[in-house]
Amino acid sequence: METSVQNTILITGGAGFIGSNLSEYFLKSGHKVVCLDNFSTGHRHNLKSFLENPSFELIEGDIRNIEDCKLAVKNVDYVLHQAALGSVPRSINDPITSNDVNVSGFLNMLVVSRDAKVKRFIYAASSSTYGDSQGLPKVEEVIGKPLSPYAITKYVNELYAEIFSRTYGLETVGLRYFNVFGRKQDPDGAYAAVIPKFVKQLMKLESPVINGDGNYSRDFTYIDNVIQMNELAMISQNPEAVNTVYNTAFGDRNTLNDLVRYLKEYLSEFNPKIADVEIVYGENRAGDIPHSLASIEKAKKLLGYNPQFSLQQGLKEAVSWYWNNLK
Repeated sequence: METSVQNTILITGGAGFIGSNLSEYFLKSGHKVVCLDNFSTGHRHNLKSFLENPSFELIEGDIRNIEDCKLAVKNVDYVLHQAALGSVPRSINDPITSNDVNVSGFLNMLVVSRDAKVKRFIYAASSSTYGDSQGLPKVEEVIGKPLSPYAITKYVNELYAEIFSRTYGLETVGLRYFNVFGRKQDPDGAYAAVIPKFVKQLMKLESPVINGDGNYSRDFTYIDNVIQMNELAMISQNPEAVNTVYNTAFGDRNTLNDLVRYLKEYLSEFNPKIADVEIVYGENRAGDIPHSLASIEKAKKLLGYNPQFSLQQGLKEAVSWYWNNLK
């Protein structure tokens, strides 16, 4: 799927996992890409393959600085706002910084996008917004109370986006990401996501630690499904499709025990010893939702979303990428 007209797309957090994949995709699709990043969690090596591309511009700046935001949004058609401080545990340890980046920074980007008259503002929302809601699958219109400071910040994003749509006429689309994984996702650091962290440990023949008994389940979503959703949200001509939020997921759930089983199976094709690595179980993590499963019917109906990668298909791709890039 490719858009025919060349656009200029600002991707905030463009050096991060999702942002750099979006940057790469839209450059290959013939668009101009502006990346705004302060490299607090993103990496320069994620941009290495296109730093010399004349259609790519890197602005080193911070969404908490309104002047950086104004500079980045100049002459831009669309904004794909990915910049945020992720991680529930990080927000529990440091709620002030999470709020500064995820709420104040988000508001800065809305204001400059409004003033620059961008065509549409697509932003990374989060499945954490469902909070203590018990029902499965999660449908966009039914949420619970947030379980972490991070979840509060991402819900506030949705509220602000809705107000900017109603009050100023800025077209917005929120994408509630569900456990995104894939190439370029960082395996290192205190707040590394579970899949790259487990992959790296298994490659070193170290035992991954699962929080709880491994029966918590997630709707793991491969990066290419997320790219598809961002593009659909950007190009949709359906007036009903904008100024709303969508689950961005595969629409299936797997337990952490399932996940580790698949990882061991696929990685042992590269090193048979990985099949024998023992799994360790620890305490449940504060703020964790026990089960997560998205309904993707709204995205299918209004955007024509058709995810191509299940957990197993995505893991095979991701494991191969990690094997070739982590060593």
